[in-house]
Amino acid sequence: MVDLRAVPDTSDSIRDSIPALLARNVARLGGKTAYREKEFGIWQSWTWAEVEKEIEALALGFLNLGINQGDFVAIIGRNRPYLYWSMVAAQSVGAVPVPLYQDANAEEMEYVLSNCGARFVVAGDQEQVDKVIEVQDDLQQFEHLIYLDPRGLRRYDHSHLHQYSHVQEQGRAAYEEFFPELERRREALDLDSTCVMLYTSGTTGRPKGVVLSNRNIIVTSKNSCEFDNLTEKEEVLAYLPMAWVGDFIFSIGQAYWAGFCVNCPESADTMATDMREVGPTYFFAPPRFFETQLTSVMIRMEDAGRVKKWLFHHDMAIAHRVGPAILDGAPVAALDRLRYALGDLLIYGPLKNTLGLSRVQVGYTAGEAIGPELFDFYRSLGINLKQLYGQTEASVFITQQPDGGVRSDTVGVPSPGVEIRISDTGEVFYRSPGVFVEYYKNPESTMDTKDAENWVATGDAGYIEKDSGQLRIIDRAKDVGKMADGKLFAPKFVENKLKFYPNILESVVFGAGREFCTAFINIDLTAVGNWAERNNIAYASYQELAANPQVYAAVQAHVEEVNKSIAQDEMLSGCQIHRFLILHKELDADDGELTRTRKVRRRIIEEKYADLIAALYDGSDEIFTETEVTYEDGRKGSISATLEIRNVAVQPVDERMAAE
Repeated sequence: MVDLRAVPDTSDSIRDSIPALLARNVARLGGKTAYREKEFGIWQSWTWAEVEKEIEALALGFLNLGINQGDFVAIIGRNRPYLYWSMVAAQSVGAVPVPLYQDANAEEMEYVLSNCGARFVVAGDQEQVDKVIEVQDDLQQFEHLIYLDPRGLRRYDHSHLHQYSHVQEQGRAAYEEFFPELERRREALDLDSTCVMLYTSGTTGRPKGVVLSNRNIIVTSKNSCEFDNLTEKEEVLAYLPMAWVGDFIFSIGQAYWAGFCVNCPESADTMATDMREVGPTYFFAPPRFFETQLTSVMIRMEDAGRVKKWLFHHDMAIAHRVGPAILDGAPVAALDRLRYALGDLLIYGPLKNTLGLSRVQVGYTAGEAIGPELFDFYRSLGINLKQLYGQTEASVFITQQPDGGVRSDTVGVPSPGVEIRISDTGEVFYRSPGVFVEYYKNPESTMDTKDAENWVATGDAGYIEKDSGQLRIIDRAKDVGKMADGKLFAPKFVENKLKFYPNILESVVFGAGREFCTAFINIDLTAVGNWAERNNIAYASYQELAANPQVYAAVQAHVEEVNKSIAQDEMLSGCQIHRFLILHKELDADDGELTRTRKVRRRIIEEKYADLIAALYDGSDEIFTETEVTYEDGRKGSISATLEIRNVAVQPVDERMAAE
């Protein structure tokens, strides 16, 4: 692994900023590939030395446009090396990069751009440029818009609009004039300088700007790289939203610390192919990614011949039984090892290659809890998938699972440098070198979240296991409650079990203060649509398919299986679902029902669908409802439907367990 202590320092600040790490990587790894991008079907690559020149030219171009220290530079677009470089170029001139979600609408962007007072915006393409132009009259401090892809922008007013490559060219032309100032600003950076500002997802209100320093990012990157022995040999795939802290820490923080290569796919549509071509060795994905992959696998197996289907299920049964033990280096009988090796040759190996996961040495999932069945499926294939627990305010890492200590029901031990304590109410608190500086322009929220001793309230309820020292998260503290009979209510625990089934895309469970639990279900249109086609069932829309009696029956069977599983849990046996309905529309971020990171906004859903919740509890068999929706072009409309409500079987709780 790259060890900064082994590199001859040329200045006291060589380790104090991302631009300083860039200079270190050029000196040590100058000819090694740092970034790759697939464009028009062809992979292009840049070495660390070439990356430094690209960033330097853009930084000089920023100076030529009059950027000041402390200015905010918003970055909007899909994952591209040029946009990552714009973040480091902004840092190099003492400005603060603020990446935004590329799928955010103009109104959402206006709030962030106004809140931080961005003078500069770097946009990936015409779509992002149009959003900024739509709201620019309401942005008092906005001055310059720099675009990367020129397609469709030739006839636009270019008085404040600049092509990315032209800004670089002007920077190179003004090298003699601005390089001394660039050097001065880079040397002025230290561990306490602001590295990036990232906005929270806003599950309970307006997003907040989380200010993270160089110390937060660099020390956290160092510690987490050492925890998993990450080196300059790793390959990562940069596909997650650039506005998300996870992408920043993996694609910039850890990448610059360890010196590994960041690969950017051509598009979301080509990602599966691009991932197979890259073969990442270090990989992160939220649970939804793995849920989607598993759904795709199960759909393909349903279409397979009888012999192939039998072989798959036979070998997967072996994998579930011994695969995780083999991965952890635990003792396994010789015959089982032989069976597993044969399964790897015939099933697991080809499957991992198809999924693009054949070279993964370290894989992580986080963002929300992952269903244990889903987690165990990937580990049974021999993929070293682990869980971490983190937050934007922690620079990601709070806990990580060590090799040999991986379990589906915990999120690991404290990451290096992290302290954890559990409050009397069960809320998890932490402090670490990664603790954020502040919420921008929001001292009240800052004081509410972290105290004078730098302890941060996570908002999550959990406990540390005495025997293993691992943290177990129950749910969001604000979502954990009590049923009417006093039993524990933890909706996320149930929702994750439901989402293991390929037919179920999303679920929302209700029950706090109630006599029993109920649920909204979103079906997975891909999985259920494939089933409908195989069975010659015609449908014209999601709404029509969701109302199909056979679909309802299949979902009911899944809910009842989940109830059987929940009944075995001593703490959460009261969370069995008694009644459910299948929603007539998919929950959507554009409708405010999900965040841009696809987290459920429970309070909004409870308010928006109050009539449906009431029907779940008043004994109704069906209910008519009308809902406002937002179309892709931004127009508003409404859809109406009569929804069926079904009762489901509930399992009796073991009397001995109840007595305990």
